[in-house]
Amino acid sequence: MPSTIRTTTLPSGEAVQVLGQGTWKMGEDSRRRADEVNALKLGLDLGLTLIDTAEMYASGGAEEVVAQAIAGRRAEVFVVSKVLPSNASRAGVRRACENSLKRLRTDRIDLYLLHWPGSVPLAETVEAFEALKKAGKIRHWGVSNFDTEDMEGLAGLPGGGNVQTNQVLYNLVRRGPEFDLAPWSRKRGIPLMAYSPVEQGALARNARLDAVAARHNATAAQIALAWVMHQEGVIAIPKASSQEHVRQNFAALDIELTGEDLADLDRAFPPPTRRRGLEMI
Repeated sequence: MPSTIRTTTLPSGEAVQVLGQGTWKMGEDSRRRADEVNALKLGLDLGLTLIDTAEMYASGGAEEVVAQAIAGRRAEVFVVSKVLPSNASRAGVRRACENSLKRLRTDRIDLYLLHWPGSVPLAETVEAFEALKKAGKIRHWGVSNFDTEDMEGLAGLPGGGNVQTNQVLYNLVRRGPEFDLAPWSRKRGIPLMAYSPVEQGALARNARLDAVAARHNATAAQIALAWVMHQEGVIAIPKASSQEHVRQNFAALDIELTGEDLADLDRAFPPPTRRRGLEMI
């Protein structure tokens, strides 16, 4: 077990772990609720205290799963949730946040994200986020699924410089952000949060990872996850709905990829040579 979990730093100066717990697709089936709650609880026991969720996930059901998992332990946890772009107006953000707080059974969200760009003027959403910060309902805010030009537009808005992160699809087969978004973000000290770091499990079955995995006595999924966490200023938020899966994700923290490993992975999964539009799933 690693003695400490590596961290990266938000623009605010707060350190956050490079490995969190995702909850996409949790809360959709009541028969799986106990397993999902227990998986998150085990993650907390291991020290994985960043939990990512959203009002969209299971129409709030994932936030309710999180509430059960963090009951009595709120002070330990860094909670990330997201507001839908359809709720991104001044009044809509305030209402959505209150509803998320009720489902999460907490008085604050540590990091509140706009789930993706929408039709509401971004300046209005930023103003709403800043009002929530002032009211103590959220501690920080950020965005999700923003491409480089979206981030540039955000940075030019009043208060836009307070953005703390951008959560995007990023993994070995989705390396597009490396061409311009990741460098833009690193230059400004804004971490990326990588969702689907194992490509919804597909990389766990990808034979191109087998040789590197064998060198580390690890699984392909662990190598894919270790690679994401190896990237500067990137936070991985894989979902694990079973305790065994949580343990496997946690063990990926101990994998130190070598230069040979990284070269092999670049050959198997080439980095981008031109700009690509940001992918979403």
